[in-house]
Amino acid sequence: MGGQSGGSPEAKALVQEVAALPAVHRAVTWASRQAEHFASEAARLAEIPAPTFAEGARADYTAERFQQLGLHQVEQDATGNVYALMPGAGSGQSAIALVAHLDTVFGSDVPHTVVRRERRLYAPGIGDNAAGLAGVLGAVEALQLAGVTPERPIWLVASVGEEGLGNLRGAIAATDRLGGEVDAMIAVEGSFFGRLSYEGVGSRRLAITCHAPGGHSWHDYGRPSAVHVLARAAAAVAGLTPPQEPRTTLNIGTFQGGTGVNVIAEQARMVVDMRSVDSAALETLSSDVQALVAGFGGGQVRVDIDEVGRRPAGGLSAQHPLVQICQAILKSMHVSPQCAPASTDANIPLSRGIPAVTLGITRGGGAHTRGEWIDTEPMARGVQQLVLAMLALSDRRAGLTRA
Repeated sequence: MGGQSGGSPEAKALVQEVAALPAVHRAVTWASRQAEHFASEAARLAEIPAPTFAEGARADYTAERFQQLGLHQVEQDATGNVYALMPGAGSGQSAIALVAHLDTVFGSDVPHTVVRRERRLYAPGIGDNAAGLAGVLGAVEALQLAGVTPERPIWLVASVGEEGLGNLRGAIAATDRLGGEVDAMIAVEGSFFGRLSYEGVGSRRLAITCHAPGGHSWHDYGRPSAVHVLARAAAAVAGLTPPQEPRTTLNIGTFQGGTGVNVIAEQARMVVDMRSVDSAALETLSSDVQALVAGFGGGQVRVDIDEVGRRPAGGLSAQHPLVQICQAILKSMHVSPQCAPASTDANIPLSRGIPAVTLGITRGGGAHTRGEWIDTEPMARGVQQLVLAMLALSDRRAGLTRA
């Protein structure tokens, strides 16, 4: 298939033919009227706290919903992921998979009550990723109610550990389990409807801890301070200039240390976040940072460096049929695809040569803040997009192959 931004002629023709099927038309039409239904599902999910490493209650709810929808092989693995299968009409065909993460960046102590203001729903994690999970459930419901059976089997996965130091552990487990039988994976995120990501932004996260003797700020003046040493190291790190091409970024996200204003600090700690769409550039920057901060140790000062986060980079050609079909779907909905790299569950399959993209369900703002919100109206279109993607990609003519 060609590389047109709105989808190749073959991709457009396939999407048009699939959308014109009477049963598919019923599914899409039903979804078009269900924005409030999908929003209510997102609200129910958002009110179940699901911090990274403690997603169990939301996982249980999602498993129950999968069972209510009549899906097959509903189960939870040792990692905490929830799996369900929509069988295909064909025999012996490889599958596709939709993955939406369960976890949020908010602890259980944060109030999760959803507040409505006109078309907007406000709550921690409502967009990232309650709306994504609701979109997957809505697409399955649309297909079930319309009596549509895809040609290929479709796996639905609610994954754990997508956020922060979860390090995509749910996506790793899902790819380990399903990678041999799927030809494509779609990571579903609640916000950014219209965005199509087929490049995974890789990351490295380093916790750098400085240890020094410490002491009293008056009596022991002159002894090395862990805060002073690490502050100089932080300034040196901040002075590095990552390459603009391939885009690579550097950030000191947290800095902590000391026990009192009149105390020479015994310990200080900072966490450095580095990102790039290119694995080699990321490794070079990580090595540079480690070598730089290690030079601040010596004598009475010790500097420890621990890697606390790692996400692989990966990408897919813009000409790949998965990309072309998803572009054609958005274009058929009169949405101009916004192609941009992202860091999502799709990073893992992309890094292993399995075609993968990330799609959004609705639009919103305030991500990772307590004021996070979504617009309820676009949810219907986000679900329609998933319905068409599930069916077009499961068609034998889709031409899906490994990257």
